[in-house]
Amino acid sequence: MDIRNCNEEEMKEIAKEFGEKEFRGKQMFEWIHGKQIQDLDEMTNLSAEFRRRLKEKYRISGMEVLEKQISSKKDTIKYLFSLPDGNVIESVWMKYRHGNSVCISSQVGCRMGCTFCASTLTGLTRNLTAGEMLSQVYEIQRDTGERVSNVIVMGIGEPLDNYDNLIKFIKLLSSEKGIRISQRNITVSTCGLVEKIRELMKERLQITLAISLHAPNDEIRRETMPVARKYSIDEIFEVCREYFEMTGRRITFEYSMIRGINDKKEHAKELAERCRGLNCHINLIPLNEVKERNCLRSADSDIERFKIILEKNRINVTIRREMGSDIDAACGQLRKKFLNPAGKNQRRSDCEYIFDNRYGTRTK
Repeated sequence: MDIRNCNEEEMKEIAKEFGEKEFRGKQMFEWIHGKQIQDLDEMTNLSAEFRRRLKEKYRISGMEVLEKQISSKKDTIKYLFSLPDGNVIESVWMKYRHGNSVCISSQVGCRMGCTFCASTLTGLTRNLTAGEMLSQVYEIQRDTGERVSNVIVMGIGEPLDNYDNLIKFIKLLSSEKGIRISQRNITVSTCGLVEKIRELMKERLQITLAISLHAPNDEIRRETMPVARKYSIDEIFEVCREYFEMTGRRITFEYSMIRGINDKKEHAKELAERCRGLNCHINLIPLNEVKERNCLRSADSDIERFKIILEKNRINVTIRREMGSDIDAACGQLRKKFLNPAGKNQRRSDCEYIFDNRYGTRTK
């Protein structure tokens, strides 16, 4: 059993289970989450006998670095981690002026099926535990030798599809006795699971909620994101307004710019109208192209035009700074390459079908 998955109260119960005083659980928590030890024998203020017995039942979740790609600017590192059960996940370290950010995975694979994303190509294998999510942060911090100040749950997987482990992870990550990352520096990205967003707002966390929107209307969103067949864009905006009213936290909308599909002037105007009156920020993302999906990134001029239209409508908007474009930085790319190195079983992409059906012959 992975002891890194336990909070302080659970560790106190473990101590009592072994006939130890409750405060031993507090000491264990400080070792495992405060100092991020890798071996139970490092807990030197616990007796050797207690540690021996602990090791018979518990372990510290670890992960091996299978591959590490470093961008030419040295500001982005992509990690491919191997889990003890042989599954692989990926994480990204990004260096900014305001501090270091880590984007982590929440699942092994993903079942959401977004047509522009490499993470969904192999479907969902399993959820990650809170301990495995934490291990990505701990291992990257150890490898780089630099403190992580911001964590983004936007890697492989749909975080709200792994709700209980996500909430436990956030609370462990922000614990004053652990790594002490402020909840205000934690971002959770979701493709829009409305019921789970309503559950999340009741947690009263101070995290940033990011919605993977990627379209201004239901027609485009349903073509690019299967989840939109269950939740309409009106439902998404309604729950976002509820979320802001309950938490006071501004919503972020992630909008990947896909050439010819969602980047036209009329799309920008429609998006601006939907956002009117909502305290939100729109993050325009130049698409990191994935070969198997074959969706194309919008031209820089179209991205800039889109931004200007939103700004003229008094919408808070930025274009995401591109990092790691010379490595496999798009979500799921490195894992996909590892699982399918020969690029077998390629098929005509969903984005190509969408473009042909809506706009006629696809041209690059």
